[in-house]
Amino acid sequence: MTSSLTWQQLRDLKLTELDAAADSWGAASRHADAAQTRVDGDMSGTLSKTQQSESAKSAVSRFKRLSSNYEYVKTECGLVRTAVAGLAMELASPQRRLKEALADAAANAYTVHDDGSIDYPAGGKNELTGQPVPGGKVVGNNGMLTPGNNGLYGPGKNGLYGPGNGGLINPNPHHAKAQDIADRIAVAVRDARETDDRYQRTLSKLKAADGLTVDEKTWADAAADMDAVREASHKFMKEEIPLDKSPSERKEWWDKLSPEQREEFLASYPDVLGNLDGIPAVVRDEANRENLDLLIAKFEGKDGETAEARLGGLKEIRTQLDEYAAKRLSDPKEPPMLLLSIGDEGTGRAAVAFGNPDTSKNVAAYVPGLGTALDADFARNDVKRAYDTAVLSRENDSSSAAIVWLGYDPPQLGGVDAETLLSNTEVMSPERAEKGAPAYNSFMSGLAATNDHDDPHMTAIGHSYGSRVVGAATQEAGGIPGADDIVLLGSPGVGVDKAEDLGVGKEHVYVGAAENDPVTMLPSKKEVTAAGVFMGGGPLLSYLAGDIADQGDDDIWFGKDPASEAFGANRFKVDDGPRPLIDGEGPTPAHSNYFNPDKDRVSAENIAAVVAGNPQDVVPEKHR
Repeated sequence: MTSSLTWQQLRDLKLTELDAAADSWGAASRHADAAQTRVDGDMSGTLSKTQQSESAKSAVSRFKRLSSNYEYVKTECGLVRTAVAGLAMELASPQRRLKEALADAAANAYTVHDDGSIDYPAGGKNELTGQPVPGGKVVGNNGMLTPGNNGLYGPGKNGLYGPGNGGLINPNPHHAKAQDIADRIAVAVRDARETDDRYQRTLSKLKAADGLTVDEKTWADAAADMDAVREASHKFMKEEIPLDKSPSERKEWWDKLSPEQREEFLASYPDVLGNLDGIPAVVRDEANRENLDLLIAKFEGKDGETAEARLGGLKEIRTQLDEYAAKRLSDPKEPPMLLLSIGDEGTGRAAVAFGNPDTSKNVAAYVPGLGTALDADFARNDVKRAYDTAVLSRENDSSSAAIVWLGYDPPQLGGVDAETLLSNTEVMSPERAEKGAPAYNSFMSGLAATNDHDDPHMTAIGHSYGSRVVGAATQEAGGIPGADDIVLLGSPGVGVDKAEDLGVGKEHVYVGAAENDPVTMLPSKKEVTAAGVFMGGGPLLSYLAGDIADQGDDDIWFGKDPASEAFGANRFKVDDGPRPLIDGEGPTPAHSNYFNPDKDRVSAENIAAVVAGNPQDVVPEKHR
């Protein structure tokens, strides 16, 4: 598809009409959103709670289908609005440059022809004859080395006609001026045609068949539509949304928007707003629930282990959101479940909160570690850790919320026995932690920016390799934004040798390390080197060599053992946990019990006491 846009059409284009069309599509999207809200709340919600007959259940089913239809209409109308508004915005620059060039041509009394070529009058003086240098014609060069560039390939002497023809400098002063104007016109038209082409391709995809049934395939098409609109309107998106600003600046931007503008952004950019630090939690949750359907549709039917894992995680999160909503209807004391982030980048992205982090005084964000990815295990196990922490924290202080944050790519491995760990280069490298640290700090900065309290109490929690992420985050400029306390669980080290180096004061650093958790006892690099030298003497000699190399046994792989006296943190009581392999629960069962009140009540309660801001309730344990 090649645009035939002329300079006359570009000049006469009324961008205000495109803006008005975009506004109309935005209004249609808002109407669909309002209709969906009425269906979900006034009809479906009320009916499902008060009526249990078969006819009532059938009606609820129809309402759900209607709600889905409205959601699809809202999404597609929002995408059209974004595309049309993006087209108007991007055409504004070439139109402005074209009009400036035309004004310069008029000021010099040059004639601009339909093909963009320009006639200029006689001017200057021939050095030999004393006569005026004749006028002529120039053709604009649009800067492209293609046959469509008439400035290079247009008709004329020897098949060329345009800038540099004949290799001589034209002594007529009008020639250079006219050439400059013609080039500017050609470049403006070139840019406008590229924009026109791009948006034509995008808008042609935003079509729905008659008698549409909204199903998984429909949502898959919608996901593809969203990708197409994003690709076409990236410049516009950056113009509309403060992507490159700080979370606090984004919060300020959002607060200044009108309700209508907010609805338009939600309809047009659910995947962007849902993952944008600094946007209020309930807004992110609304956007991410919509984006969740799009992501599920994207992975539905895809082959491959990774696609199946992502789909399993996404579907499990959606199931939990639905089940938890029903659970809260019967027990309003349950903390609200909010989806603060969702995406398929890398090993997957998700952030799930229990309790509203904007209205809660106490907020904790837990970073998972080894082997974590957006799959069903994450959705069942890591999400439950956030739930358990929130519930127990709210027993201390009802104004508490806990979040699991999967915003980086944890090292992946098949098992977590010591031999596997030491042979896995990703696990033994701090690279992934250091790459994830800025993203974690951005997330924490967003939580601080959107929190309603003047001085919220915020806790950074790192489990396993996630503790290395937290450690790396403390070493970024300014440390972890808003963090008052740090909790390290099952840690292989955090990259610093003293608790005081984590930036919150050593008295605010808490460590849980089970005696039967081998991850907390990984050998130091000295030990590994020494053991390797003596491997020929058998395991005992290797161990003794390693122990001699690191006397005092307070160094582990990523620095000082956080549970050691030398590190200087507050070590709290945890259960020893099952022994690796011997107790028949796998290689590292104690590594996964810290948050679980059923398996390690004392650890879970200690974590909750820190999160709720009650350090006096933490049960201490002596250092290693």
